[in-house]
Amino acid sequence: MNSGSTRARQLGRVLGVFVLVGVAGLAAARPSISAPLPAAPPTDTLGNVKDSGVTRSLDSLFGHSGKLRVKLIADPRDLGLTRIARFFGLDDAPKPGIYEARDSVVTRPFSLIALLPFTAKSAGKVGSYRVGSWPSEGRPARSAAYSNPAGFIQVTRENQDTPVSEHFRLRDFLTKDQQNVWPKYLVLREPLLDKLELIIDDLAKRGVTVKRMTVMSGFRTPQYNVNGVGAGGRASDSRHQYGDAADVFVDNDGNGRMDDLNRDGRVDHRDAQVILDAAERIERAYPTLVGGGGLYRATKAHGPFAHIDVRGARAR
Repeated sequence: MNSGSTRARQLGRVLGVFVLVGVAGLAAARPSISAPLPAAPPTDTLGNVKDSGVTRSLDSLFGHSGKLRVKLIADPRDLGLTRIARFFGLDDAPKPGIYEARDSVVTRPFSLIALLPFTAKSAGKVGSYRVGSWPSEGRPARSAAYSNPAGFIQVTRENQDTPVSEHFRLRDFLTKDQQNVWPKYLVLREPLLDKLELIIDDLAKRGVTVKRMTVMSGFRTPQYNVNGVGAGGRASDSRHQYGDAADVFVDNDGNGRMDDLNRDGRVDHRDAQVILDAAERIERAYPTLVGGGGLYRATKAHGPFAHIDVRGARAR
């Protein structure tokens, strides 16, 4: 048995081919700066990994939809990156930041995002960005789903257009405040992105073209969310604070309002229902993506929209 085959199997068991194509650049990484990961050399070891079927592990990183473009890592040690780094003669796991994978094995744009730990928050701020306090900071979380976020994505003017899935970028999910404060900090979860992409696919299969799905509200910091808490308003423990909820509408013509999805000649709550119907079908097909759904009618401030989340339990 040759040593290349043995090394490939070891790598596959620890993490899979994604780290193999990306880890070579981690030692030189600096915090919060987008940095390319140099491609791994096209050796027999890489070929053996592909032949061994480990590429299926890579495919899983793209989600059920096949359209995810990021892997979020709260603690590099959880993925064995430190062990892999030593295997390559490196000492460091990735520091917080965004690292692009560039290799022929990764046929679509893909980034590893190492999160800034939640403990970086102090006095209601991360750096100069105000975030407030999460509900479970002052009392026990009512369930694991309501625990404090694992960490934050640091979003800068330079990296805000980083794709997180085929139709969405980091900036789509930022809280709508503190416009002139950079960097900003974002909480986001891959299952939400996966569900939104699957909804878009489902609509397309039923003749509803989605060139643009607008995120009216994605992540909301607690200090922003609290301003709308009250009867008929936001929940104090809103899922938007946990990075797994989005209020969305289809806006192919770019006029800032929902399109006429059901083709009845009007734009109203029935068009939001088209999105929610798709979400129902996705939840039946993918139970791990179950969550909340809500239909919101138009007001003077906004058009109709649908709330989608992946809280882990059905809620309507």
